[in-house]
Amino acid sequence: MLVASTLGTTVEYYDFTLYATTSALVFGPVFFTAAEPIVGVLAGFATFFVGYLARPVGGLIFGHFGDRLGRKNILVITMLMMGLGTFAIGLLPGYAQIGVWAPILLVLIRLIQGLGMGGEYGGGVLMALEYSPKAREGLFTSIVHIGTPAGVLIPTAFVTILDATLPAGSYQEWAWRIPFLASILLIAVGVYIRLRVTESPEFVAAREQKELTKVPLAEVLRNYSGRLVLSILAKIAESGLFNVYYVVAIALVTVEQGQDRGPILTAILIGVAVEIFTLPLFGALSDKIGRRKVYIGGAIFQVLLAVPFFLLISSGSFAMLTIAMVLAFGLGHGSMYGAQAALFANLYPVPVRYTGLSATQQIGATLGGGLSPLLGSALIAAVGGSWHLVVIYVLVVAAVSSFAAAGLKAGESHHEDSVQPTVAA
Repeated sequence: MLVASTLGTTVEYYDFTLYATTSALVFGPVFFTAAEPIVGVLAGFATFFVGYLARPVGGLIFGHFGDRLGRKNILVITMLMMGLGTFAIGLLPGYAQIGVWAPILLVLIRLIQGLGMGGEYGGGVLMALEYSPKAREGLFTSIVHIGTPAGVLIPTAFVTILDATLPAGSYQEWAWRIPFLASILLIAVGVYIRLRVTESPEFVAAREQKELTKVPLAEVLRNYSGRLVLSILAKIAESGLFNVYYVVAIALVTVEQGQDRGPILTAILIGVAVEIFTLPLFGALSDKIGRRKVYIGGAIFQVLLAVPFFLLISSGSFAMLTIAMVLAFGLGHGSMYGAQAALFANLYPVPVRYTGLSATQQIGATLGGGLSPLLGSALIAAVGGSWHLVVIYVLVVAAVSSFAAAGLKAGESHHEDSVQPTVAA
């Protein structure tokens, strides 16, 4: 069960990372026309954001059916939508071949992927949560989140190896397609495993006791809207700052500062590799001292890290780049992400949990992770390549998420279904 859920998260972030990396390095000249390199990067990130816009819609659609029909079959559908979309991008002709149809088709593929990604997270986390011992929900759900750094590690390593071993210019011309096409192998394994997993025991019990509701979203809005709003705001920093450390940092270092892409990609590889090990540690810690304490602590750490992070990555030193990425991913993002799933999922009772968690995750991710590459690059361009305005963005979203998470008392324990929302609905 944990393997199936983690593989789904891996496929989701394989797509996310590969698309984000290629947007920063390649997609401008391949799919768009632009006089300045940063304009092409912005166009690629705008398409990246289109996929995020579809995620809340997908979350609500698949959340509804996941709460009505069960978690398992929905997760097979969402994995296929995400994975086949990634494969299709690898086959897509560029602007030089089909003109304006290239960016149009890219947007359509991203929309389909976004719908699938919107339904993926909630079901994967709930399968882990609803199978786990109550006292170890933080640990079990944090293991599912290992799929995120793994999904970053695999394509980043792929891109780094291709860029280092092929003749100069090959990656930009044609080799960028190889990681997209190779994703079909990961999808095949993931679908096979998911087809063999049985349905969530908590969902089965709720169905047998006739506790399911006809319109889960209406129930969430009627009884849990306060929790929904707070959790969306709490999500923004985790998702948004992850993309600052990854997408915005790559664009800043390579496009604006003219540094080689190899060192920063390698530093990111090391940082996310460290997070693979820190995620379950923070998840287990959240079982001991509480989800909110760990989550808020991670947000505060990232406030303190904001200026040092950009100073480190601007230094031109590989050692400084590596320290920055280990601190950002291993500690900053890892602490928030390790506690997040159990915190957010426990805000909602079983009959509406898929819908509620998906709405929290996908709306929060769209406002945070979807916007941060576009906003970050625009802020950098607005001040002539400087990162100072991006620091203000980091500080604001981290502060907002900290205050919002402080109100999520209902997510601390497993069965808080009878507790009223901390904020009036």
